[in-house]
Amino acid sequence: MVCIAHAAARRLAGQWECSAMQVIRSIRRSAPQASGCVLTIGNFDGLHLGHQAVIERVRARGQELGVPAALMTFEPAPRAFFMPDDPPPRLSSLHEKMADAAMLGIDIFVRARFDRDFANLSPQAFLDDLIDRRLGARAILVGHDFRFGHRRAGDVDTLKAFAAERDIELLPVPDVCVDGARVSSTRVRHALQDGEVETAARLLGRPYRVNERVVGGEQLGRTLGFPTANLRLRRPAALRYGVYAVAVWLADGREYAGAASFGVRPAVNGREELLEIYLLDFAGDLYGQRIDVSFQYFVRPEENYDSLDALTQQMHQDVAEVRRLLIKPSSP
Repeated sequence: MVCIAHAAARRLAGQWECSAMQVIRSIRRSAPQASGCVLTIGNFDGLHLGHQAVIERVRARGQELGVPAALMTFEPAPRAFFMPDDPPPRLSSLHEKMADAAMLGIDIFVRARFDRDFANLSPQAFLDDLIDRRLGARAILVGHDFRFGHRRAGDVDTLKAFAAERDIELLPVPDVCVDGARVSSTRVRHALQDGEVETAARLLGRPYRVNERVVGGEQLGRTLGFPTANLRLRRPAALRYGVYAVAVWLADGREYAGAASFGVRPAVNGREELLEIYLLDFAGDLYGQRIDVSFQYFVRPEENYDSLDALTQQMHQDVAEVRRLLIKPSSP
């Protein structure tokens, strides 16, 4: 168990505001929470508007009871554990999920390490040991389709019976709709896979973002006159291959407009997915730094080119389009 202050918790006027949040990295080895908590459980991929409404309800009830608001999530996601060769796309890494949870006011972030032992927990053991004894849940909020325990044998009815026996309150699930349909992580993924980053932003309540460390690359962009900051996403990304207009925040709080290319780079016989970002009007070395990339507009799909000259010409056009989209001309 550790206490962290996430630098990525909240941006205000280009600056980072830190938010302290207790993190339980292994629930099965954690000490009991003396004060208890109000708890919500789920994958919380992306922490979209629906998740945010859940967290607000949990926080409000926690304040009424005078206990912390806790969020339990599974890492890896159960489907990724059971299907390691075909893991589903993810909207957020664990690091990003923790940062967003801190921003939204969660007091205790519980990482349930999903492994074979965890998968074999009976529903009763999950409720007795983790929810009651270790977390001391006073109130719980889960989705209507919540399943838990070995072979997903536990469901909401199982939880209701347990809650009635232990005098635990079950909170109603808020329903959040956009464009007449319920907001879900699946809707956000579909929007991103179609390149509809503005639709995804409306469902998320903010632009889709990636927070990773800059890694070394082949420096082809530098050779072509467009030095890039390269990010390898440590998850299957729900993002269409192509070029994007992005806003980039550096570790020191500075903000830049950028032209980002996500894909396998067929023009240079690439194989590995890579996010390459050319920061407009920037000079410096970002290797090893963690940066925050916010996707604003989809510019065009990934394409192949017959020559590096053709690629360079297209990069000039992409940067000009990004500059038009993101940088407003100065007033006289």
